[in-house]
Amino acid sequence: MSYTTAEVSFLVDNANTIDAIAPTISLAKKDAIHTASTLKQHFGDHARAVHELLTARASAHHHNKLPSHWLMCTDSSQQATPMAVAALRAHRIHTTMGTGTTAHDVTCSIGTEIAALTHAGIPTIGSDLDPARIAMAHYNLNHTPQQTPHQAPHQLAIADALTTTSTADIIIADPARRNGGRRITSPTDLIPPLPELINRHHNRALAIKCAPGLDFNDWEGLVSITSVDGGVKEACLYTPHLSDNLTREANIIKPWGQDTFTDRDPDDCGVSAPGRYLIDPDGAVVRAGLVRAFAHRYGLSQLDERIAYLTGQEIPAGYSGFEILDVANPKKVKAALAAHNIGSVEILLRGIDGDPDELRKKYKPKGKNPGAVVLTRIGSQGVALICGPRQHRERTSA
Repeated sequence: MSYTTAEVSFLVDNANTIDAIAPTISLAKKDAIHTASTLKQHFGDHARAVHELLTARASAHHHNKLPSHWLMCTDSSQQATPMAVAALRAHRIHTTMGTGTTAHDVTCSIGTEIAALTHAGIPTIGSDLDPARIAMAHYNLNHTPQQTPHQAPHQLAIADALTTTSTADIIIADPARRNGGRRITSPTDLIPPLPELINRHHNRALAIKCAPGLDFNDWEGLVSITSVDGGVKEACLYTPHLSDNLTREANIIKPWGQDTFTDRDPDDCGVSAPGRYLIDPDGAVVRAGLVRAFAHRYGLSQLDERIAYLTGQEIPAGYSGFEILDVANPKKVKAALAAHNIGSVEILLRGIDGDPDELRKKYKPKGKNPGAVVLTRIGSQGVALICGPRQHRERTSA
């Protein structure tokens, strides 16, 4: 639920009081009545707005790592780009477009992208149709820990993303991917529609953030897929101005640093029978079609040329995998699990249809050990890889 501009003004005026009381407020469902009463006592008719702010901040801390003191509502916090992803985009823009580049985020919302761009020294205009979000962005950008003596300037305005009056060198946009709580799957249904957004700004350098599950085969520039801590966050469409002659890129952001794979990387890797470990590559690598580049870098092989599972004698540092205990017929998984005394089980499928929850009920594992079942295809045959539990191999730096 969003705010009115009056509510944003109240949150700004009472920011210190809200910050002071926040640690004493429980957002658990069991405490909902007590929390509502406490907020009503302190903030009167604005209790709803304060509760919304505290809920949004809690969500953003877990999902997008936004600054804890920023103003946001639940919708804007869920839609916001993680700071690490925005910083990565700002770096690409700075390195490909050069010094003196100006940017315009035409769907700026609460200001995440602008914070990263200005921190990178790129003067930026931000605009949005929602006056409340512009008001939040104004507060956030003037109370951000990323500010430096060399921070580039920014301007904010209320405007439609489809207007074409901007004089900036690059247009950045993030069309809404949800409507009424439902995920939008068609580019023409995005808000604003992706084809219309591209056509309106066809003569500009563009960086358009999209859901990673859309079909990008007709895009002439770069499709860059980024994940954070194993979760795929976005696909960004860059026009050739910003592509550096690439067409596909996977960025993997982890606590230890970052891995980047591109379609210029070597991708020669073999196909082999299951080795000691099974590796399920990061989702960004899979969605960008760069599984072979990942395999080449880490000395792995494919189980099948058409399937995105890899195998090798060790798990790459910083990633996870499964020790392969057995290769079984998919119809005999229950017996194989019993033979290895496996009880709790993670189920992965690729190349074979099925529902993990239904399969778990069918297998009825009763052993004492944790494990995993990977159902896939090798050649024309369906196989079940019976594995130990997922293992994470530590990595301290990139």
